[in-house]
Amino acid sequence: MRKIQFIFLVCLCIHYVNGQENTITIGIKDSIHSNILNETRELWIHHPDGNSDTVKKREKYPVLYLLDGNSHFYSVVGMVTQLSAVNGNTICPKMIIVGIPNTNRIRDLSPARLTEKSSKLSGYKVENTGGGEAFISFIEKELIPYIDKTYETESYRMFIGHSLGGLAVMNILLQKPELFNAYVAIDPSMWWNDQKLLQKIRNTKFDERYKHKKLFVAIANTMHKGMDTIKVKKDTAYATRHIRAILELNAVLKKDALNNLSYKGKYYKNDTHGSVPFIAEYDALRYIFDFYQIQITKQELMNPKKDVLAKVKNYYQRLSKEFQRNIKPKKYYIEDIANRLMDLRQFEKAEAFFKLNASYYPKDFYVYSCLGDFYTTLGNKEKAIENFKKSNVLHKNPYATDRLAELQEK
Repeated sequence: MRKIQFIFLVCLCIHYVNGQENTITIGIKDSIHSNILNETRELWIHHPDGNSDTVKKREKYPVLYLLDGNSHFYSVVGMVTQLSAVNGNTICPKMIIVGIPNTNRIRDLSPARLTEKSSKLSGYKVENTGGGEAFISFIEKELIPYIDKTYETESYRMFIGHSLGGLAVMNILLQKPELFNAYVAIDPSMWWNDQKLLQKIRNTKFDERYKHKKLFVAIANTMHKGMDTIKVKKDTAYATRHIRAILELNAVLKKDALNNLSYKGKYYKNDTHGSVPFIAEYDALRYIFDFYQIQITKQELMNPKKDVLAKVKNYYQRLSKEFQRNIKPKKYYIEDIANRLMDLRQFEKAEAFFKLNASYYPKDFYVYSCLGDFYTTLGNKEKAIENFKKSNVLHKNPYATDRLAELQEK
């Protein structure tokens, strides 16, 4: 596999500092040879921990797979980087982003070969369409296993596509819903091939396979002036086939009787087919990761009726459910809440959080030293000594040793 460093040039210029390029690196170029497609496919990879070959085996992250990677990579990387920033108001998790550039876009993203009639109307050659099944096999059997083997990945996966890419997203959702946890179809070309995929969706029961799956569909304004989403549904002109098909898709999905698939569709009155991806990607991230954000206000900490401990526990239970693995808070996050409670003199609540840290990290000497400090502040010498001793048993450390000596001298 070849590895070529991929760089983003600030302001589209190259600057030199001490003879070296002054650049910002947002990803690397990777590649994989596909036996299924009989070609080598380039990949654009963004890694949250850095973008070089040395970052492949670190913390695990969810993976976002992005069709038309060369068109949308920059915006999606920037957006995810911003929204996942640790600033107390995190919207989505940090993610590995896999941009999939095209070699033969029409072939790969079209679910089935065009009919002669559709070929004449659309201008696409019949023989250059209908490679969608092979492309799905490539993603399932070659691309995902390669990414999982090469990088430390979570099992959680997200899939984004625009236009024909949105059609491909809907095709994979229909045929292989287990491949991804979240699907984003941006102004998808549901008109394709006399709406054959749309017809399949009409007849699909979103059964148990679609539990815990999310779909976001963006609808751009591709109508002529004087039309609206009500009037266009009655139109029969070829020019409005695109939006009419997406509006029907939205209506079908909203009426899903089983409600296994979590769905949201959004119409963008002020955006065209070309401008909608950016804002739709933002809204999709907000919708799909609506469970990810947690805010604990000073008012909640001060209010004796607010069970902040339960809120934190429930939040991490939800995360574990969504990501399908046990997720616990980082010890410094819990310690920070406990210290905020100490500053507010909410000692009972603070004690509960210090103890919660010990329950999450029973073999970590540090959490017991924190408990020792807490009980020292409260003047509970006996419990302070007990916890500093636990800290030293787990790991002989000078801080716990010194604190024990001070307490035992008193």
